[in-house]
Amino acid sequence: MAKKKTTAKDSKAAKINPDLDGLSVNINSLGEVVTSYDIDKLNQFLNENVDDKKLRDRPDSSDSHRNRGDEETPAKKPKTPKK
Repeated sequence: MAKKKTTAKDSKAAKINPDLDGLSVNINSLGEVVTSYDIDKLNQFLNENVDDKKLRDRPDSSDSHRNRGDEETPAKKPKTPKK
């Protein structure tokens, strides 16, 4: 028996933050991402709510609250080849 293919109509709506209520993201026929929110508002929301692990230890980061109290992990010692 063949498996039934699921469609977007069959899937449940994704849970999103209440601050982004009404957000819809689609891709048009030209491959462009089309959103219902201004891209600057989305970027501002992401900067405030998402921790970017690549930017945690940057000294020039203006968001000092981004570290969230995490202690620095000690640097790993380089492995020496066994003889």
